[in-house]
Amino acid sequence: MSVNANIAGLHSPEELKAALTDAQYVASPALATSAYLSLALSKPLLLEGAPGVGKTEAAKALGGVLGRNVIRLQCYEGIDAAAALYEWNYPRQMLALRQFQDSEVNLYGTQFLLERALLTALRNPTDTLLLIDEIDRADQEFEAFLLEFLSDFTITIPETGTERASRPPVVILTSNRTRDLHEALRRRCVYHWIDYPDPALEAQIVLTRASTVADATAQAVVASVNLMRAEPLAKPPGVAETIEWAEAATLLNTQGAIWPEAFARAIGVAIKDQDDLAYLAPKLDQILPGQAA
Repeated sequence: MSVNANIAGLHSPEELKAALTDAQYVASPALATSAYLSLALSKPLLLEGAPGVGKTEAAKALGGVLGRNVIRLQCYEGIDAAAALYEWNYPRQMLALRQFQDSEVNLYGTQFLLERALLTALRNPTDTLLLIDEIDRADQEFEAFLLEFLSDFTITIPETGTERASRPPVVILTSNRTRDLHEALRRRCVYHWIDYPDPALEAQIVLTRASTVADATAQAVVASVNLMRAEPLAKPPGVAETIEWAEAATLLNTQGAIWPEAFARAIGVAIKDQDDLAYLAPKLDQILPGQAA
């Protein structure tokens, strides 16, 4: 077992699950086990699932448990190595040339280097958690580059030389599965699929993250959200929307709105697409929660 698994005094998946709960992230036993094995084996953790199931929040919570700064690389179509590794500060280099025309200037000194997420994690493997978010949004060329980086955690800067991590950094990748990732990248990682939580677990998540929400309200909201997810919506509500809907309805209820009205008035917190709202409009009587405590 690597040193990483014991950094925060974690010696089992159960201890990690309890620590995540203390950090207000309710993880399933399977997720806690996958995260623990990722740490113990010094392998990246690949989290896949629909948008809104808590993949990014899982990475942030794990960073908090480990006492690490989360360095987030948000992937997007067209992202390249420069955006992920480093860039030279060309305006500052040109200014230095103009200021010191008669002196020798090292244009490739550290003061001119702009670190990006991968280089920062490489140089600080014991203090950071590298979150590579939504890797499926990047193109396959960047995915291939990333696979090479994850294989040996080495970066070559032509002007200064090769840098290698003193130990493998903690890395979490997330994917919404908008496209299939290369099999080689999957093999490099510990894999876990995060599905929408079952109603009991989601109600527990709501109660953990929203202290003002009553137990009956949490259960009612979760039941309604599950009905919504069964409909062919363009953007079904995620766990974050469940929490926010419960909080919003509770707030409106304290201001005098009765429960069905409170849920209906706050539905824009849960459903954030006009076509989805129009589709659900004739079904609201069956979907909205009734009386809640």
